[in-house]
Amino acid sequence: MPVTSEAATTWTGSLAEGSGTVRFSSSNLGTFPIDWKARSEGSDTTTTPEELIAAAHASCFSMALAHALSENGTPPERVDTSASVTFKPGTGITGSHLNVNAKVPGLTAEQFQEIAEGAKTGCPVSQALAGIDITLEATLA
Repeated sequence: MPVTSEAATTWTGSLAEGSGTVRFSSSNLGTFPIDWKARSEGSDTTTTPEELIAAAHASCFSMALAHALSENGTPPERVDTSASVTFKPGTGITGSHLNVNAKVPGLTAEQFQEIAEGAKTGCPVSQALAGIDITLEATLA
């Protein structure tokens, strides 16, 4: 059975001077501010579409990796993943870099790298981002 996830944004004003908020239907955390300045220049206090994509990519990859490791007979004790999504004004989203560090008993670094590469390819968010460069840095704890 398919599952549909939802988020909504309210925006006021022009692109450069305007601002908005994004909220998630599954969360009671409230709204998160968004604006063009944060997106084009960076910010520590305002989210961006790319930060939201990074969250989706990191969480999806972690799930795909945990599944692949379990299928291999070497379930992880811990998987820590970050994703860095790059946005270039005038060009768009140009890449996503996954950085994973995991504690997985019974695997060599080479085996882990191979399984992580497969998880990167098989992750549904990676597949949705097929039009950009996706890189991976995978290390065992």
